[in-house]
Amino acid sequence: MWKIAVGFALFAGLALYILSKGGDIDMSGEKHGADATHSEAPATAVSAPAAAPAAPAASEAK
Repeated sequence: MWKIAVGFALFAGLALYILSKGGDIDMSGEKHGADATHSEAPATAVSAPAAAPAAPAASEAK
């Protein structure tokens, strides 16, 4: 039984440490209305790189 208590204490301590190092973490739950503002900018689409030129055909390489 004491192993469960020690395990819980270690897990809780680790969780608190990780949350304290996480920066601006909002633990207040779900937001609605004017409170539901996002601080991150929307992601923009990234275009694919241009295709590499095709290798010369075997008949052309002499």
